[in-house]
Amino acid sequence: MAEMVTNWARNITYRPRTFARPASLEELRSLVAVSAQVRVLGSGHSFNPIADPGPDGTLLSLAGMPPEIDVDTEARAVRVAGGVRYAELARTVHAQGLALPNMASLPHISVAGSVATGTHGSGLGNGPLACAVREIRLLTADGSIVTVARGEEGFDGAVTSLGALGVVVSLVLDLEPSYEVEQHVFIELTLQDVDFETVAGAAYSVSLFTDWRQPGFRQVWLKRRTDQPPVYFPWAAPATEAMHPVSGMPGIHCTEQFGVPGPWHERLPHFRREFTPSSGTELQSEYLVPLTSATDALRALDGIREAIAPVLQTCEVRTVAADRQWLGPAYDRDAMAVHFTWLDDAATVLPVVRLIEEALSAFAPRPHWGKVFTVPGSVLHDRYARLDDFRALAQRLDPTGKFMNAFVRDALTPGRVTA
Repeated sequence: MAEMVTNWARNITYRPRTFARPASLEELRSLVAVSAQVRVLGSGHSFNPIADPGPDGTLLSLAGMPPEIDVDTEARAVRVAGGVRYAELARTVHAQGLALPNMASLPHISVAGSVATGTHGSGLGNGPLACAVREIRLLTADGSIVTVARGEEGFDGAVTSLGALGVVVSLVLDLEPSYEVEQHVFIELTLQDVDFETVAGAAYSVSLFTDWRQPGFRQVWLKRRTDQPPVYFPWAAPATEAMHPVSGMPGIHCTEQFGVPGPWHERLPHFRREFTPSSGTELQSEYLVPLTSATDALRALDGIREAIAPVLQTCEVRTVAADRQWLGPAYDRDAMAVHFTWLDDAATVLPVVRLIEEALSAFAPRPHWGKVFTVPGSVLHDRYARLDDFRALAQRLDPTGKFMNAFVRDALTPGRVTA
């Protein structure tokens, strides 16, 4: 009987013919060679079947591979193996006096899986996590290692690739000198008397949270680099207790607040690395719209908040600077990202997801590739100007479609429906 594997939230079950944890490059190469279909699980922090190889395929975990983290202090770069997670990477980099430019809200996710799906942090000047990648090494379908560096042909399609080009053996990331961050939390922001971009630019990284039960935001998290100007935020009151993004949850597991300076990797995420939040008790969706449409998009969502609120745990609004990855949800446009953490109830959540997609349709929203969405491939094709170029790159590196699966194929093919 095939081994049964679940994703992080346990809403997706994989039943591949083979589930393998190779311990070496040669073992990995052998598994790819004998498999008709291959997908890599990463940290499993996806809420749709993007990692599913199907019943006849091979599902790979790179957790057993050597956890290479090789810091080059002179070049301000780090080579990191495909199975490494951000928490381990950040500790190692920080110990060398260096830092990543940004992190996502969770430090528990894998580096390779995060950049492959367009994951991001926040900040008007901060692009997605893929922007830090300067080189990627892939094990391709024929067993060869292909290295593509920034500026080379195909690089802009190779990082945020949905796992459709090969197995990521390693990545080289940009680093900068280490820095400290203060985290300040404010409560009850109406946005009636202040421009959205003004709020989003109030610190290095800004996250706004709402439950959509009433207009405005319940919390605003400002992450200020101590080498940048002090926080000025007169539009809301400072929190008087440690906050959690989900109302009513204790803030003890969140990164330190109240403006206490600390290392970048202990403030940029929302959650402490030693705590894994809400595993198995949620679904997630996220859509990126042009930053220029932020206010109108928020108004559109406010118009349907009575439908959103009953099935929502929290909604986080962030900003993402434009990047050049062909399949990046922030490709070629600065974006506002609206992230929904739902109750773990697909039957009631999916109709609301469709309602949100309809409400935002005028702004050409691009869904996060690892979340729950129902946007068909025909619509996605219109929203990604370089999608045909990506398909050509995939055909060149993987002519038999070994690393494709039904989900990715549907998402990338005009006229097919993704569910």
